[in-house]
Amino acid sequence: MKDAIDYKQLVHGMGDAVIVSDAQGDIVLWNKAAERIFGYTEAEALGKRLDLITPERFRHRHWEGYEKSMETGTTRYGTQLLKVPALHKDGRTLSIAFTVTMLFDEAHRATGVAATIRDETERFHTDRALRNRLSELESAANPGAPK
Repeated sequence: MKDAIDYKQLVHGMGDAVIVSDAQGDIVLWNKAAERIFGYTEAEALGKRLDLITPERFRHRHWEGYEKSMETGTTRYGTQLLKVPALHKDGRTLSIAFTVTMLFDEAHRATGVAATIRDETERFHTDRALRNRLSELESAANPGAPK
């Protein structure tokens, strides 16, 4: 007989952040990688709203989509990698990439969302610097071309 998988150990040992929020958007699971990426301890994050890591300018749109997902039980981001800005505890902006899955009760009512999140901040800055350098080189090679 195979040993049972310890899912708590699995989630807390993952290198990517795993955050689960309930139907109201309150954080109910926050793993060690979420602590590392966002700077909040599990104790600081549990019970807080996702506003904790959502930049102010995106909150309205975030909550519209979240509430619609809770009402309909669907999300258009189930298999799509979403890349958005996020907030670190120290106030700096992060660039994150994540996928989500809807969670349901026995009656198939939406009860929350689980997100697997990776910090893409370094890659975002590197890509932006490369795009800027490419633009500079193209401009130097074609001085009369429209920008």
